[in-house]
Amino acid sequence: MQTHARAVVIGGGCVGAAILYGLTKRGWTDVALLERTQLTAGSTWHAAGLIPSYARSINIGRMIAKTIEIYEQLEAETGQQVGWHKCGQLRVANTRDRLDEYKSYMSVAEVQGIRAELVTPQEIKALWPLLENNHEMLGALYHPDDGHIAPADVTQAMAKGARDRGAKVHLNTEVRGFERLMSGEWKVLTNKGEIVCEHIISATGNYARQTGAMLGLEIPAIPILHQYWITDTVPEIADRKRQGLREMPILRDEAFEGYLREEGDGLMFGPYEKTEHLKLFAENGVPEWFGADLVEEDFDAVAWNWERAMDLVPALGRVGIKANVRGPFQMTADELPLMGPAWGLENVWLAEGVPGGILWGGAIGYYLSERIVEGGNSLDTSELDPRRFGDYANKEWTRRKVRESWGTHAEQHYPGQDMPAARPQKTAPSYDILTGRGAVWGVLNGWEMPNWFAPAGIEAQDQYSWRWTEKGQYVGEEVHAVRNGVGLVEMTPMTKFEVSGPAAETWLDGILANRLPKTGRVNLSHHLTRSGGVQAEYVVARLADDVFYLVSTPRAERWNFDDLSRLLPKDGGVQLRNVTNERGCFTIVGPKARDVLQELTEIDLTNEAFAWFSVRSGTVGLASDVRLLRVNYEGELGWELYHPLCYQRHLLEALLKAGEPHGLRLVGLHALESLRLEKSYRAMYRDMNPELTAWESNLDRFIRLDKADFIGRDALIRQKEQGIRQRSVTISIDTDGASSLIYEGVYHDGKLVGRITSGGYSYTLGHDIAFALLPVELADPGTKLEVPILGDMRRAQVISESPYDPQGFRSRM
Repeated sequence: MQTHARAVVIGGGCVGAAILYGLTKRGWTDVALLERTQLTAGSTWHAAGLIPSYARSINIGRMIAKTIEIYEQLEAETGQQVGWHKCGQLRVANTRDRLDEYKSYMSVAEVQGIRAELVTPQEIKALWPLLENNHEMLGALYHPDDGHIAPADVTQAMAKGARDRGAKVHLNTEVRGFERLMSGEWKVLTNKGEIVCEHIISATGNYARQTGAMLGLEIPAIPILHQYWITDTVPEIADRKRQGLREMPILRDEAFEGYLREEGDGLMFGPYEKTEHLKLFAENGVPEWFGADLVEEDFDAVAWNWERAMDLVPALGRVGIKANVRGPFQMTADELPLMGPAWGLENVWLAEGVPGGILWGGAIGYYLSERIVEGGNSLDTSELDPRRFGDYANKEWTRRKVRESWGTHAEQHYPGQDMPAARPQKTAPSYDILTGRGAVWGVLNGWEMPNWFAPAGIEAQDQYSWRWTEKGQYVGEEVHAVRNGVGLVEMTPMTKFEVSGPAAETWLDGILANRLPKTGRVNLSHHLTRSGGVQAEYVVARLADDVFYLVSTPRAERWNFDDLSRLLPKDGGVQLRNVTNERGCFTIVGPKARDVLQELTEIDLTNEAFAWFSVRSGTVGLASDVRLLRVNYEGELGWELYHPLCYQRHLLEALLKAGEPHGLRLVGLHALESLRLEKSYRAMYRDMNPELTAWESNLDRFIRLDKADFIGRDALIRQKEQGIRQRSVTISIDTDGASSLIYEGVYHDGKLVGRITSGGYSYTLGHDIAFALLPVELADPGTKLEVPILGDMRRAQVISESPYDPQGFRSRM
């Protein structure tokens, strides 16, 4: 076996072969793949091979489209057949909610560049004549360009394409360990010797947790067991083939929670196991005997699916069974792969937890190789970054969430839905008090965080729908309390770092695009990518000349800490500490915020003594060492109180008591979302992300090109010289009964011109507000637009930034 390579891919399934192929396509030919047995031996060989492009995320949809694009050109490039059947895919809706979901998606599909149609029950029967007895269907979503592919063939084709460009594939080569060398390179230890490389890419499928353990990582993925059956010849399908009719599309019907497609002259039926019947695999490591193997059939787990499917498709029940295929594949809590850098390790990349290696292989090969070779991605891959899960994603948590995610795979899901498994897990001391006051809990980074508060007599349970629900009344009351009185927001899950040391100022100044605040002051700063995209957003408070306090979104705790850690100087002149679990946070906000808070502290809260965007530390009630930041996400007079967590229960009780005479209202995340939209405050990973530059995200006021050099500065200068083609703007949308969400298309004179990055209802202004990415020539206030909501075109227009209190007078009260 060779002893050196620039990059080593571990794992010879579809994903590993795709990464090897992707690296060679980008010019890296000194690359190798190590496979413990034979190519396709893990989950690849027994996969159903389905390629469904349905995804409401614009990024996921575009990535799946890339998979299809790559697979479709493989045969011509390599001369090897891949068994691609572009038969289409049909998703039947039997309920209004499911049809709402598909209506909401249609514009998203156009933004993604994916062909999709809503078809009638009559058209469903024409496309799938064997679906005889579904009398409840309201319509269906039809993707004509979807299909299925031969898993082993497409894997071998990509491996051949990589070999043809010089890559090496080493079979029967088991990785047994890793060593980091003084040179910074990695030594990979195998049963056939050692290989030294610059980059390690782990794509080990069912072995992900074992491979991760050798690298000191706990990978938040566990394999589940899924099965499908293949029938004997179905006369109706054989007859269709004799007539030369087109293959029927893959059928998905929520009535039987599974998929049906043609397989030869028969049918393949893959029912989805419910949570209570789902079995996991290799929780404590893949057995020694397991290779290209299957496990025993489990008909009882899906008996109801079979019964219902045979009712709806009688032909399925009139023929015998040829084969059962039951085997493992990886699953994560959100059913998305872990693709990107491994936290805490230099030049180690993950392509693990892939729930459908055939579906994801082409995309992961393309975008991970792009990240490794080019240093970034041409589209936003944040949803797949492995660091989106923090250290709360331990094995038991992963076990429960994986069972839930796959066990509810075919069920109706809604925007913003928080699933119940493995909860509550992380709770602040405020949890019991807030629960007693009607908190309806959501979850962020493992933490419980209130979404809204149910008044007495209203069930404290979230209400999910694609349309407005009763809870909007109570969320609106919380918004009005902040705008007209005072509210308290539990913000403990926010990510919190401390940066200190003699070189802290110089180091941070070379990272952040804004000037650093002076001692005692606060500002908003962004860590950009080399290409000028937004990697992170921080509230930066300068506590002393050499001490900074950074606050960012809960989702980014592991992510931001890892990114900053990689940039730390080697001489120890800067210390970076994660204090997220040490400090809680309450926001006291609204015109009466000063009246409530001043009663509890000797710190002078007047404008003269405590200006907007200032920070002071002191005592509040009996709580010592509280950091008071005069900033907030709501656009009103207010303070964020970052306190040692041990004081939180007392501090909450003191604030509630002091706020009672002033009508203080508890406020949740749903109200916060409406409040920030009214102020045109962008949200990380939605309105700002690594794909959009800071100019495109409309962050000009936070970018200082005249300060010392910072990451991304050169790219921003180049873009400004070349001209900015698109821009994030604030728009208003006429709404009634449902609101904009994210990724909907924006239309001008009937033509698709942009997309929504986030949106929702403004309880203050009485209409939807959204951020839209538009061509600069359409970005002026007053431009007339249209936005589809549940399929109905709604009037919209560009409006000025910060439609509520545009001058910011309220924050300076």
